[in-house]
Amino acid sequence: MKFKKKIPPPLAKKLLLVFLRRELAEEVQGDLEEQFYVTQSRKSLFKARLNYWYQVFNYLRPFAMDKIKSRNSNHYTMYKNYFKVAWRGMSKQKMYTAIKVGGFALGIAACLLITLFVRDELSYDRHYPDGDRIYRVVGILNMDGEALKNVHFPAPFAGALKEDYPEVEVAGRLLSSELFGAGSKEVRRPEELQSTHETGFVYGDEGFLEILQIPMVYGSPEHTLDQPSSIVISKRKADQYFPGENPLGKTLILDNNTDNPYKIGGVMENFPKTSHLQYDFIMTMTGLNFYPGEQTNWGANNYHTYVLVRSETDIAQLEAKLHGIVDKYWLPLWQEAGKTDALEWSKSITFELQPISDIHLRSEGIRDRLAHGDIRFVWLFGAIAGFIMIIACINFINLSTAKSANRAKEVGLRKVVGSKRGNLVRQFLTESVLFSGLSFILGAILAWLFLPYFNLLAAKSLVFPWAEWWLAPLLILSAIFIGVVAGLYPAFYLSGFKPVDTLKGGLSRVNKKSGIRSMLVIFQFTTSIVLIIGTVVIYRQMEYILDTKVGFDKEQVLLLKGANTMGDKIPTFKDRLLQLSEVQHVSVSDYLPISGTKRNQNQFWNEGRTKIDKSVGAQRWWVDHDYIKTMGMKIVEGRDFSTSMASDSQAIIINQTMARGLNLDDPIGKLITNRGSTWHVIGVIEDFNYESLRQNIEGLCLTIGNSPSIISVKVNTANMSGAIGSITAVWKDFSPNQPIRYTFLDESFAKMYEDVQRMGRIFSSLAGLAIIIACLGLFALSAFMAEQRQKEISVRLVLGATFRNVIQLLSRNFIKLVLVSLAIAVPIGHFMMRKWLEDFAYQTNIGWDVFFIAGLMALAIALLTISYQCIRAALTNPVQGLKSE
Repeated sequence: MKFKKKIPPPLAKKLLLVFLRRELAEEVQGDLEEQFYVTQSRKSLFKARLNYWYQVFNYLRPFAMDKIKSRNSNHYTMYKNYFKVAWRGMSKQKMYTAIKVGGFALGIAACLLITLFVRDELSYDRHYPDGDRIYRVVGILNMDGEALKNVHFPAPFAGALKEDYPEVEVAGRLLSSELFGAGSKEVRRPEELQSTHETGFVYGDEGFLEILQIPMVYGSPEHTLDQPSSIVISKRKADQYFPGENPLGKTLILDNNTDNPYKIGGVMENFPKTSHLQYDFIMTMTGLNFYPGEQTNWGANNYHTYVLVRSETDIAQLEAKLHGIVDKYWLPLWQEAGKTDALEWSKSITFELQPISDIHLRSEGIRDRLAHGDIRFVWLFGAIAGFIMIIACINFINLSTAKSANRAKEVGLRKVVGSKRGNLVRQFLTESVLFSGLSFILGAILAWLFLPYFNLLAAKSLVFPWAEWWLAPLLILSAIFIGVVAGLYPAFYLSGFKPVDTLKGGLSRVNKKSGIRSMLVIFQFTTSIVLIIGTVVIYRQMEYILDTKVGFDKEQVLLLKGANTMGDKIPTFKDRLLQLSEVQHVSVSDYLPISGTKRNQNQFWNEGRTKIDKSVGAQRWWVDHDYIKTMGMKIVEGRDFSTSMASDSQAIIINQTMARGLNLDDPIGKLITNRGSTWHVIGVIEDFNYESLRQNIEGLCLTIGNSPSIISVKVNTANMSGAIGSITAVWKDFSPNQPIRYTFLDESFAKMYEDVQRMGRIFSSLAGLAIIIACLGLFALSAFMAEQRQKEISVRLVLGATFRNVIQLLSRNFIKLVLVSLAIAVPIGHFMMRKWLEDFAYQTNIGWDVFFIAGLMALAIALLTISYQCIRAALTNPVQGLKSE
């Protein structure tokens, strides 16, 4: 076995014999083998093989290649002739060529664009040096048959992982909650007056930086965050605030808090776009305590935890061992607090180590409030691209076989003069590869032209990879492969004609065997109709989401952001706004019924039942007295908060789901507890979705509190521009150095479903493209069918057939194919869209009208496509069709 491994490269030896002259073969082989073994003994096997390859290529010279010239000169001439014949045929039949090449090119362009999309999605978080050892910790609570996944853990959790588990080399924390000041801030240099709004703020520790090994432009990763009130900024922000300077040691003022400036401890390289982490400001956790004892508190879950495991760690075993943390830290705490279901809770908790490369695409069901892709959509769009390419190939096959009558006599004559079937197959495959090559060139150009539009559809910033080394080989090999695959059936079909049949004009009998062609047309239209059904359902779901009653009034509510920089002037600012005639209500709260605003999950009990009942999880939002009126929420029991009642500082308003969770049939006046505080229920509001309609409504509690970054203004006029102008004037009086920033509540609500809208746009675009390609083929097929049946049509017209009879004759078969396609597409489309709607807790109905619309569209498109050729054939003078008889 050892000897076999040390022989010269077999592939190189075979290549040498392909082009080397026979009289030189034995001598050259002997010399090269001798040199191979000498090099191997003196240097290494690798260098010996490398030198062998070099010597083989060195013989690619005229004196050694006479043999290949003489042997292949006929082949060269033959293929040159094939290309000439193909080019002449393309030049003579311009419509046929345009449809064939154009359809192929559109399919190729779609495949290229979706390939770029899939490549980009699959490349997320693959740039870290130790990426194969980096994991995010996911906690799973298995309750009542439902697995709730979360990535928020207590502050000491990361330290416990590092201390208790030797498999964990480094553990790092990340805190992205707006509740503690992450998210967005107003930023300025100390000497400047005007602040700039910035997003991408997060708290991180040095373990986090060490795990990711983020390259530093300035500063050392080991000491960038070791001082209180220190911050690491990205290179783009360093260039923005300190152009041409080294910002180390300089300070930034955040949210106009001049008492606590942040000192820049380092400048990091920008996070790549293909990273699930998109932060420009990492604030230190050194000396951080959001409340007394917060850093040692196991009762509050706020931190994301990442770990770098040691090489060769068995991840499954480590995941199983992590349950020890529950028994060591959480269980005693729950038992001490008298939690009756403590043991049940501890048994229901498991842990999962999620590879960092899976976070972007495989985080379904994980509540991390990050923007994600979805691996299912990636493969779905990849599959659609494949189907579109198949549709384009089907066009090629159908057009080639349909046009067989035009090539029949050519095939017959070639066979009569001695051409073999193999030569004919090679000729037709050469033509197919030529068509494919032209299509790939045009397809690449179309993909490049359509890329800006595709980026808009997919919310990407993809760049066409003209400079990438792999693009040209990929296009060439794909053109050859697809050309051969698409051309195999037509090549064998055309080359199989019998000379006697073709020269006697008996091909019509052969050409009527169009079963395969009909099946391919059915496949095209089935795919197109499924895409139409998907588009209709997606848009209906989008309309349902945006138009359904959500439990609050999202219309004409202006959201003013960054108001916390006003400090104690906010109450006066609110009063000034209320004095405007255009303003109906004003509320100050960062907790809004749209994703991306503050959240605060807590556990509640009925008073006196803490050690008896299970806790009920619910959001607790800090609002002001005007919150419910501003948001247009409906109180179904009790009353709203009142400024005249001091006791409302300990009052709480709950939603209907919360009342059911606490088993409160008559909730008004009842007492509930949370974290040692007791609240008396004064009202119940109607349930509303404060997160995506993908999720069921969960418990919600409203209490009076201070959360002043966002001010909601309910406007009572249709003149929105005038109202904004008045509000802006008041803003400038209170915050002259900070530009006003605002959005509309309904627009922010719609943004929650951008992924659905984006999917709808992509689906409709792909559906349109598939229909265009299918119709191109149908148009050409109808043209060739009309051409082949011209004499039959002429005879019918002479015998008294009407215009209507001829139209029915030519269109009947195509209509049958579309109806068969519809029958196949309906169950497929229904199944696919029913599965897609399972992601939503609130769903639109898939009624019969969806399929009626899809079928009607497909039928109308097919009829419009073939009508021109049908009408043209029916109006042709019968004499023209019969004069050759």
